[in-house]
Amino acid sequence: MFKTILEKFKEAAISVLPVSALILILAVAFAGAGVYDVVLFLTGTLFLVVGISFFTLGADIAMMPIGNTIGAFMSKTKKKRLWIVIAIIAVIGFIITIAEPDLQVLAGQLRSPIMIYTVAGGVGFFLAVSVLRTFFNLKLGYVLIASYALVIILGIILQLVNPDYLALSFDSGGVTTGPVTVPFLMALGLGIASVRGTKGNQEDSFGMIALCSVGPIIAVELIGLFGGSGVDVARGVFEKVDGIGDILRLYGDSLLHHSADVALSLLPIVVMFFLFQITVLRLPKIQVGRIIAGIVYTYVGIVVFLTGVNVGFMPMGDLIGAAIASREFSYILIPIGMLIGAVIVLAEPAIHVLNKQVEAVTGGSISKKVMLLSLCLGIAVAIGLSMLRVLTGVSIWWFIVPVYVASLILTFFVPKIFVGIAFDSGGVASGPMTTTFLLPLAIGVCRAIGGNMLTDAFGLVAFVAMTPLLTIQAVGLVFKLKMARIERTASVAVQKAPAFSNVWQKGIPDDDVSDTVEF
Repeated sequence: MFKTILEKFKEAAISVLPVSALILILAVAFAGAGVYDVVLFLTGTLFLVVGISFFTLGADIAMMPIGNTIGAFMSKTKKKRLWIVIAIIAVIGFIITIAEPDLQVLAGQLRSPIMIYTVAGGVGFFLAVSVLRTFFNLKLGYVLIASYALVIILGIILQLVNPDYLALSFDSGGVTTGPVTVPFLMALGLGIASVRGTKGNQEDSFGMIALCSVGPIIAVELIGLFGGSGVDVARGVFEKVDGIGDILRLYGDSLLHHSADVALSLLPIVVMFFLFQITVLRLPKIQVGRIIAGIVYTYVGIVVFLTGVNVGFMPMGDLIGAAIASREFSYILIPIGMLIGAVIVLAEPAIHVLNKQVEAVTGGSISKKVMLLSLCLGIAVAIGLSMLRVLTGVSIWWFIVPVYVASLILTFFVPKIFVGIAFDSGGVASGPMTTTFLLPLAIGVCRAIGGNMLTDAFGLVAFVAMTPLLTIQAVGLVFKLKMARIERTASVAVQKAPAFSNVWQKGIPDDDVSDTVEF
C-alpha cells in the first residue's frame, strides 16, 4: 500500500507543481508577495499534493468499488421494483454530492448555507433520470436536448427576475462532478451497463456525469426564481504572516475546522454503504476492509486538500487577480488566463480518472493523449473568454447559448459514444483546481475594477465545463470521417479482389491486415 501511495503522490506532484510554479511567478511579479507569503503558499501546495494523493487513492479502493457493486446490483432488479430502485439511486446521488470538495469550495465563497443541499438535490434527481434513461434505452442526445432546453427557458426567466443567480447556477453544474463523485458515477454507470449486456454498453457507460451536471443548474435556477433573495461573496483574504508561527497557526486552525465538517459530510456515505452491505450486498470481509480503508483515505485527503485550498490557494488567486486588474495592462489577464487554463487541466484528478476510463472502454481507440490535448485546448479558450467577460462585463448569455446550441446540434452527427464522453468531460474538467484558484482570480479582478461579482466573475466554472462539449465532439467528428475513409479504402480493395483470385487459388497467402484503428 505504501508503494501505491507513493505513486499517487508522484502523480499529484507532477500535476500540481507546474500550476503552482506559474502562480508563484505571478504572485512575486505582480502582487509583491514576500518571503513568508511564498512559504504560506508553498505549504498550501504541499497540502494540495498530499490531499489529492489520498482522496484519489480512496476513490480507487472505495468509491469506485461501491459504485460498481451498487450499479450491478441495481440493474438486476425487476422492473416492478424499478421505482424503489430509482428512489434509492436519487438518495445516493444526494449523499455523494454533499461530500464533494469542489462543491464545498464553491459554497465557502458564498454566504448561502442552502446552496450545498440545493445542488445535491439536483444531482440526486438527475442521477435517477440518468438511470431511467439507461434502463429504457433512451438516446442520450434527446435527453440532453430536453434538459438544456429547460435550462435555457428557466435561465431567460431568471435573467429578468433575479439575475444574480444566473451565472451561479451554471457554475453549480460544473463543481458537482469532481474527484469524489466522478469515480463513483463512472463506476455506477459501468456496473449498470455491464450487467445489462446490451450492444450499447460503451455508450451507456458514459453520459451519467453529463446529466448529473444539468440537475444543479436547474435546481439553483428554481431557487433563484422562487426562494432566493440574493447571495453574497466571501472574500478570500491573503493574510500577511510574520513568521513560521503564524503559518502553523493558520494551518492548524483550518485543519481542525475541516476535520469536523468533512466527517459530517462523509458520515452519510459510510451509513449508506453499511446498510447496503448488511441488507443486500454481503461482500467478503477482505473487500469490506479495503473499502473502509478507502473511505479513511478519502477523509484524510479531503481534509488536507480543503486546508491547503482555503489557506494558500484561494486567497492567492484573489490577490493576484486584483493586483493585475489594477494595472494599465489589465488585458494581459486574457493570455495569462489561457496559459493557466491549459496547464491547470493537468492538475484535475477527475480528468485523469475519466481519460483512463475512456481509453479502457474504447479499447485504446480514443487515447489518453488525444483526450488530454482536446481538453487543454478547450479549457485554455474557456479561461481566456472568462477573463474577457470579467473585464468587459459582457453577459454570459452571448457565450453560453451559442456553445450549447452548437454542442447539441453536433450530437446528431458524431458517434454516440463521443456524445457521452464530451458532456461527461465538461463536468469533470471543472474540478477543484478551477474553483480553488481560477474563480478567486476572477473575483479579485472583478473586485478591483468595481464590477458585479455575481454576474461577471461567476460563470467561469461554467465556461470551463462547456468548451469540452465542442472540442471532444470535434474529435469524434474527425474520428468518424477517418473511419469512413478507411471503409471506402477497404471497399475499393474488395472490389479489386477478384482480379487476384487466380493467385490466391495457387495457395499464395494474402497480407495480414489488421482492422484495428488507433486514434
